[in-house]
Amino acid sequence: MAGSLAFPVLAQSWPTKPVRFVVPFAPGGSSEIVARAAAGELSKTLGQGVFVDNKPGASGNIAMAEVARADDQHTVILGHIGTLAVNPYMFDKLPYDPIKDFKPVSLLAKVPSLYVVHPDVPAKNLREFVALVKAKPGTMNYGSAGNGSAGHLAMEYLKMTAGIFITHIPYKGTGPQLTDLLAGRLDAASVGASAIIQHIKTGKLRCIATGSAQRIPQLPDVPTVAEQGFPGFEMTQWYGMLAPASMPQANVDKLAAETQKALRSQAAVDRLNQDAAIAVGGTPAEFAQFIAGEQRRWKQVVERAKIKPE
Repeated sequence: MAGSLAFPVLAQSWPTKPVRFVVPFAPGGSSEIVARAAAGELSKTLGQGVFVDNKPGASGNIAMAEVARADDQHTVILGHIGTLAVNPYMFDKLPYDPIKDFKPVSLLAKVPSLYVVHPDVPAKNLREFVALVKAKPGTMNYGSAGNGSAGHLAMEYLKMTAGIFITHIPYKGTGPQLTDLLAGRLDAASVGASAIIQHIKTGKLRCIATGSAQRIPQLPDVPTVAEQGFPGFEMTQWYGMLAPASMPQANVDKLAAETQKALRSQAAVDRLNQDAAIAVGGTPAEFAQFIAGEQRRWKQVVERAKIKPE
């Protein structure tokens, strides 16, 4: 019997203590909103508390490396477009392997990227913004949560598609970036809908386009990028849960099943809808396939835009 203590705790009794859900970015952005919506309901379905722990730094690499080595069986992390599909191609060397060091759990949510300007910018829509930037090359700027962040990618994707140049100013997180955008120290940005929808509704920011394939219900009068002269354009941020590779697959599968229940709850759906985020869910295999597709897509963007770490 004594030897059985050496075996990992498996799904029947797991988890045996609260689960730490690491968010590799500063508070105030879409990542935290999605994580807290999922954690709140997951605490009910899993039978143990799930608490969010923000660990920003180095484009998410610090937290990813820490969780990759975690062996307490009760630590998971929020993975997203940057840490999983961009950093592998932006950095010459990473302190983690996004495939070998982690087991996908579930895709949690997708958040439409919104293209916004400060109200002082004389552009009412994307067409006017593109014309303005072309008329004043090199004089306008945009902010992002950091090099390789979803907002950075979204603007570089738009720049490539529209053939415009606008100076990038990276920040250390969405919160600091929004402070300067709201104050008018930045002209424009692309930010996940969750983090800025209220600022748009109160008139503190003007949304000139949505990156989603269709218009979003929260902003029915704002056309998509595709509608404004760039057919096929789509830019959506996404967030999923990952476990360290050391976590037994039985526990990963249990966590995935309970996460899907949590995301189907009316409370989670309402909380995410409130911030224009779309609950997804899904199996570990489906999330793994999704990550692989996103890596193929964003490798091309990173290489073409020559995106490098700060």
